[in-house]
Order: sequence, then C-alpha cells, then structure tokens
Amino acid sequence: MRTDITSTASTIFAANRARGAVMFDVHQVEGVTRRRHLHESGSLRVRFPSPEAEGLSAVFVNTAGGIAGGDRFDIDIAAGEGSRLAVTTAAAEKVYRAEGPAAQVNIALKAAAGSHLAWLPQETILFDQARVSRRIDIDLAEGASLLLCEIVVFGRSAMGERMLHGEFIDRWRMRRGGRLVFAETVRLDDDIGDKLSRPAIAKGGVAVGTALIVPGDEALVQRIQELSESFGGEVGVSAWNGFAMARFCAQDAARLRADMMAVLGRVSGAALPRLWLN
Repeated sequence: MRTDITSTASTIFAANRARGAVMFDVHQVEGVTRRRHLHESGSLRVRFPSPEAEGLSAVFVNTAGGIAGGDRFDIDIAAGEGSRLAVTTAAAEKVYRAEGPAAQVNIALKAAAGSHLAWLPQETILFDQARVSRRIDIDLAEGASLLLCEIVVFGRSAMGERMLHGEFIDRWRMRRGGRLVFAETVRLDDDIGDKLSRPAIAKGGVAVGTALIVPGDEALVQRIQELSESFGGEVGVSAWNGFAMARFCAQDAARLRADMMAVLGRVSGAALPRLWLN
C-alpha cells in the first residue's frame, strides 16, 4: 500500500511540474535582422518589441511565475549570418525551494559568421533550499561575436533572506569554429551559506556574476580595468583563447548589477535593454 501511495504522489508531482521550451532563429534581410522560425511550448514565451533599425530584441517571459523543483525549461536560439540579436528577460527569474528533483534549465546559443548575439537576462534569484541545474552551450562560428552575462543571487538580501542550503550546478561550454575554447562547471550544494562565507569563495558575498565577451583581448581587459575605482564589489577580468571574461562578486545584488552595467556599457557600443534600466 505504501508503494502505491508513493507512486501516486510521484505521478501527481510530475504532472504538476512546469515545462517550457522556446526555439527560434533570426536572419538578415536587406541589412535588417528579422525573426524567421519560432516554436513555443508550455509556460515559456518570447516576445519581440518594436522593430529596430538594424538589430532585433527578444524578451523571455516565464508565465509559470518562477522555477520550482522538477521544472524543466529549454531555450534554443540561432543568429544567422550577419544578424544582430539582443535577448533579455522581462524580470528577474526566481528559483524556489525544492523538496524533490532539481529544476533543469538548458540554454543553447548559436551564432553564424558575422553575426552578433547578446544574451543579457536579468538576475536569477535562488531561494533557500532551491535546487537547480543549468547548462549553457554556446556555438560560435569564426567571425561571430558574443556578449553574454549571467547574475546569480543567493537569497533576497533586501528582504533579509539568504540561501543557506540547496544545490546550484552551472555547466558552461563554448565552442568557436567547432573547437572547444571554454569549459567550466560550478557546483555549490548542501551548506551553501557556509561556503559563500569563506574568503576563497565569496567572502560573505551573496551575488556573483560573469560576463563573457567574444572577441576579447588584453586591450579590452585594460579598458574594463579603468573602471576599477568605481566598482562597488570585486571584479576580476582576464582574456585568453580570443575572448575576455569578467567575474563579479558583491555583498548585495544592487551593487553587482551596477558593476555589471558599467562593464557592459564599456565593452558594447549598443545600449542595454530598456528593462535593465527600470
């Protein structure tokens, strides 16, 4: 009898999990970027605001209102040759506590030769006891450019909340011209609050971020370092394998967001998505 009850509970849990998938591509038509194919399913949606002179903007909306344990979201974006695409989210994404399986988020970004892809979501906020596994796969052709940022906040510090326990797995892989040029997996689990307090990890910081810039070189690193006096948190920058990366850590999300905006403004000639400025 207990087995039947457990099986029924598992079936009900699985049936109530959010599923969402978006797959689309853009291409250039007479010097203007336009959407081509689009597929949406479940609770994930993408909207394209007013047309722009040359590029195109996309905004993701999660109608589930957040991410919970057992949810799964898949995103697949392709920028065609010569196109320009900037992607953001309508709001910060919240990942709630999970008593069962971890949530799964899979993101695939592809950029053809001569294209520019900007992946600029607003921050991801992890609640206490949240469990999430995220995978970001990037495939760039030679001559493609990329501006990518991700911010993760461990608890809503402005509300007096912190993430003390849970699981966060973040796996990034980037290929350029078919060759793997960057691979990293971050794993924080169990007593996350204690780990973040350690000097070698976050020294008590509750917000971390990464900006990935392709192409990037030492000259770009120096331009970013010129901002060092204005940073409210810790920012480290380096360049290798033809790209640059900036790492961020701060005592609160607001400080890190300000630092990230300053860096993105320095490395990109384009304006940040208007939703970032609200």
